[in-house]
Amino acid sequence: MRRMIQAFTAVVAVGLLTTACGTSGSPSGSTDSGAAGSSAAGSAKSAPADTAKSAAKVLPVAIDGPQKDVVQRGGGDALKVTPAPDSKAPVVEKVEHALREDVLSAAHVPGTTSAKCADGITMKAGAVSQCVVTYEGAEIPYEVKISDKYTEGSFVFSYTKTQKKALLVAKEIYNRFHERYGSTSTASRLACDEIPAAKTFDFGADTGYTCQYWSEHGTKDGKPGYVTVKVRIGSTRGSIALDEVR
Repeated sequence: MRRMIQAFTAVVAVGLLTTACGTSGSPSGSTDSGAAGSSAAGSAKSAPADTAKSAAKVLPVAIDGPQKDVVQRGGGDALKVTPAPDSKAPVVEKVEHALREDVLSAAHVPGTTSAKCADGITMKAGAVSQCVVTYEGAEIPYEVKISDKYTEGSFVFSYTKTQKKALLVAKEIYNRFHERYGSTSTASRLACDEIPAAKTFDFGADTGYTCQYWSEHGTKDGKPGYVTVKVRIGSTRGSIALDEVR
């Protein structure tokens, strides 16, 4: 199972670290922060029952447009953590700040974050430090590894940060589902399960959550009905698979 590892070059002066380049996913049910449900801002609301055309259960969150809180690539400062640490801040403070922004860049939705590297950052060649970032209450563990080429007292070195769990964000899933099916002429009545605002999973995991859309040829025998779409975590950071089940 692959993990997304991101490399960063850092500049250290008098024992302080300055990132030299800008910052750019537990088993099911490990951490979550409550259901987003019909309160998801923008275009998710309770789905109407539909007993006239299909006996299939209608999922509770109707998706009738893009999620207004989702920030697309190049969204400016919306996914930045401010204020940033100043040049005299400790190394650990700067790393924690970078990790918070890393999570926000993957979530694509502004949210409350925090980060803690409980034992600090060990400044030795090849040293690995453990950190935990929270996003809307969900905990995402990270490993921070100092470059094997680091020389004590060096002014320039690099480190990598590895996200150990995938983050599922409800509004991002609702938005992706709408992007995939909302503009097609063969799909209508989009809806999803109530997904927690944020929750962590193993990479590659089936989340257990589903969405659905209505199609005139939605059943196995080509008759009108709902098509179920499973939400699955991909094998790399930020990847989500929407798998149709017929």
